[in-house]
Amino acid sequence: MEIIVPAISSRKKLQNIFLLLIILSSQIFSSLNIAKAELKSSQSHFAKISRKPIPSNFCKNLPFPSDCESIYLTGFSTSFPSSKQDLFDHSVQYTIGKAHWTRTLAHDLSFTSSKRLGAHSETAAIIDCLELLDDTVDLLSNVVVSRNEVPKTYRDDDVHTWLSAALTNQETCLESLETHRLESEKATMATSARNLSQLITNSLSLYLSSTKSKSGAGAGARKLLSVGEFPAWVPAGDRQLLEAPVEEIKAHAVVAKDGSGSHGTIGAAIDELSASMAEGGRTVIQIKAGTYQEYIKIPTKQKNVLLVGEGKGKTVIVGNKNSDDGSTTYNSATVGAMGDGFIARDITFVNSAGPGKHQAVALRVGSDRSVVFRCSVVGYQDTLYTHSKRQFYRDTDIYGTVDFIFGNSAVVFQSCNISPRKPSSSGLRNFITAQGRSSPDQNTGISIHNCRISAASDLAPVKSSYQTFLGRPWKQYSRTVIMQSFLDDSINPSGWSPWSGGFGLKTLFYAEYMNTGPGASTGRRVSWAHASLTAPEANSFTVAGFIAGNAWLPSTGVSFDSGLVG
Repeated sequence: MEIIVPAISSRKKLQNIFLLLIILSSQIFSSLNIAKAELKSSQSHFAKISRKPIPSNFCKNLPFPSDCESIYLTGFSTSFPSSKQDLFDHSVQYTIGKAHWTRTLAHDLSFTSSKRLGAHSETAAIIDCLELLDDTVDLLSNVVVSRNEVPKTYRDDDVHTWLSAALTNQETCLESLETHRLESEKATMATSARNLSQLITNSLSLYLSSTKSKSGAGAGARKLLSVGEFPAWVPAGDRQLLEAPVEEIKAHAVVAKDGSGSHGTIGAAIDELSASMAEGGRTVIQIKAGTYQEYIKIPTKQKNVLLVGEGKGKTVIVGNKNSDDGSTTYNSATVGAMGDGFIARDITFVNSAGPGKHQAVALRVGSDRSVVFRCSVVGYQDTLYTHSKRQFYRDTDIYGTVDFIFGNSAVVFQSCNISPRKPSSSGLRNFITAQGRSSPDQNTGISIHNCRISAASDLAPVKSSYQTFLGRPWKQYSRTVIMQSFLDDSINPSGWSPWSGGFGLKTLFYAEYMNTGPGASTGRRVSWAHASLTAPEANSFTVAGFIAGNAWLPSTGVSFDSGLVG
């Protein structure tokens, strides 16, 4: 039976967003002109507004009150908000204007940097920021459009995810800038990214307070999956694609190294199809067995891409970019997917830089509603970068040493094999996770559910010589849960490790529930809060699960316990 590839639903808003961006861009220039006019004319309505004291209750409880006040002091808005909803709308509209301005700055700096420095590796940080700002503008545009949409097709968790990811993008830009050599450009870009980050943080806080959807550390009324299920947001047609034999899938492009396909490289297939596929459809690229030494980028605008290989170890994509050789962590990825709806199946992703090259990403995913199924992700430090948005990994093997599952997505791993490897030298330690939640308002975290955590073949014979920890807090509000999984005796009895001193130890959320195996005992775990969950706490976290949220679940008939095995 041949499976016909379905066109999956999209937001169907591209034209609206395009028009909206034009309007908003015009509004930015208009606002700048108005601001200049204020200095010349005391009759300006905006000048009158800006002279009025801002009501103290508007901005005082936000993370960055002065940034909130600037919306009105600059004359961006002609009137004060009458509600938190109004203030949120003003905040997002002001923020998207700043995002456009910051993107233009990044574009200009990337041009001047390339002229002064030449080598691409020297300008990678600015290029990272530019790519991330493209995504940020897209995310904030979704928020603005969703506020005016009739009838509404978005859900609360969509907006929460978009704002959480937009904030993560600025954090990543700032991290990349740490590697940039030109101090003046670095400072200019960092100041703008930091300011934009603060505006997004305020918008996120306002959104949660205005919708009353803010949740506690246990995570916020979302459900994990039962064994054997795919998330509800994976359409039935895509579930067929995930499980069907490769010969039954009708692909838009076939990549083969021997010339038997339509393309010889994966990159060529992606580039050609990005120009030809209609918005909203599922783009299927079959990759025949072989080792492909190339770097793949699926940008924000290229949505619903499905990469289908011929099996773990058969279809292999290899790169070796790393931080020691000048790459940013973000740009070191062998494969990077930012376009929503990304799916990968039956592929091995490798970064072959080696254990001594520090940050070297094999797979980076910043795609909303993404699925990685029956894949293998192989590297050492920073192997799998679950960068942002909602992600699901099933029947996938992940290998690494330091922080080899990291990022700030809302991600669930289910029925996966997670295998720490032998470090490059004695005395070094392994850290499986490094979750990057920077704000308590972000709906992000790592959930490892019904997986197997055990030493890889190179570590197993010498595991007593190396310490392996479940994770450490990369950012202040790091959140990781391991439930109903098998942990072997390579896991250090203390379980978790600090990042540096006491950083994040009072604000992180690390939890374990009903794990088995010699490494699962919590009797000697660190004393941080929630080292071991009780059944009620586990139930609370399960229904909060990090893929779909309340908005993606049926309105009735959902049990809080339905995500747990047995």
